[in-house]
Amino acid sequence: MKRQLIAAVGVAAMVVGVAACGSDAKSSDEGKGGSSSASAGGKSYSGKTLTVWLMDGSAPKGWTESVKSEFESTYPGAKVDFQIQKWNGIGAKITTALSEGSVDVLELGNTQTAGYAASGGLLDITKDKAALGGADWAANQNEAATLEGKQYAAPWWVSNRVVTYNKDLWAKAGLSAAPKTLDEFYADLDKLKATAGVTDPIYMPGQEWYVYFGLLSSEGGKLAKKDGDKWVGGLSTPEAQKAFETYKKLQSYSATGPKDKDEATPQQKEVFGKGDIGTMISLGWELPEEKVMPKDKIGFFPLPGKTADKSSGVFLGGSNLAIAQASKNSDMAKDFLKVALNDKNEGLVAAAGSIPNKTSLNSQVAGEFAKAALPASANGAITPNTPTWANVENEPNPIKEFLTGALTGDYAAAAKKADDEIAKRLNQKQ
Repeated sequence: MKRQLIAAVGVAAMVVGVAACGSDAKSSDEGKGGSSSASAGGKSYSGKTLTVWLMDGSAPKGWTESVKSEFESTYPGAKVDFQIQKWNGIGAKITTALSEGSVDVLELGNTQTAGYAASGGLLDITKDKAALGGADWAANQNEAATLEGKQYAAPWWVSNRVVTYNKDLWAKAGLSAAPKTLDEFYADLDKLKATAGVTDPIYMPGQEWYVYFGLLSSEGGKLAKKDGDKWVGGLSTPEAQKAFETYKKLQSYSATGPKDKDEATPQQKEVFGKGDIGTMISLGWELPEEKVMPKDKIGFFPLPGKTADKSSGVFLGGSNLAIAQASKNSDMAKDFLKVALNDKNEGLVAAAGSIPNKTSLNSQVAGEFAKAALPASANGAITPNTPTWANVENEPNPIKEFLTGALTGDYAAAAKKADDEIAKRLNQKQ
């Protein structure tokens, strides 16, 4: 399933402030039921239509049909109107819809959610978390659905990067088993170069900051943290430097990977698709087209950790489902989420190749890529959960510039410069 989502690659939209609407008013659902009675607790939403926005390419095959059928049969007379949105220009469109109350439930990238919550655009569903199944939500996924201890969305699905390798080149080098540790991975990369004549055992440009983020998480570090009421950058810490040493070693195996570019310049799937690259670290949609490189020529495994018992950390990109604060159908929207997020429908998410919001459903995850991504997801994390995080990812991205500077010059100077810029951007008032 192709999921070219902003959240999945971690590019957060700049969120414009949304005035909170109707925060003190009771839901218009109350006392306005139609003539027919629904089977769930006698509730009736007869004649009402719930508007649900999903992003293009996001919902797994069969999910919308299953959710619509189950919800409308559970609440006779109720209707669900799924509207598919394009990512281009979505920030301004969401801002307008939240202020006008023209959407009830909407999908948000997990790095976007805090911004819309802080603006007053999302309904606080803290008291509804248990009823929505939230007691079992994976903690590292749910973090992105909260802000300052309150629940503003429900985690839906996540994905993460894994090592993607060329099976033919690995076989030529006499490699068959996936490495269990970073040292074993380095040895495999050496063998690809020495035995199979591979110039680029790994393709990894210098500004692959999501890979660095995962390594930093493995060391227990963070890109930034709160110091009192202010944010401070975390790249000058010992943990960050240890992560960089691993990153630098991996990047040293990339002969043609430019140190001043990221994985999208050029698209790494195009480079890998030429057939002479041993490995890359990628998302599931960053794969060559079938006509360029058949799927049976590509294998996957999680980026190993320093020890065999735990893979390296990863950035978790994905989506949450939220209710608009200005929705006139908030009770109906909560009942919709109960259906959309139940085990049956989350199971469809897993079967389609994404990681569901409950670890109890992980056994249903299907697809070679997703099965490789699954072990690392337990070690996954998100960027600092603050409404101003989008400022950091605006170009020029200081984390990218830090990686280039550290690879080509002095680590301490590059880290200090980036930390100062990260703190400046995170501490900006909205």
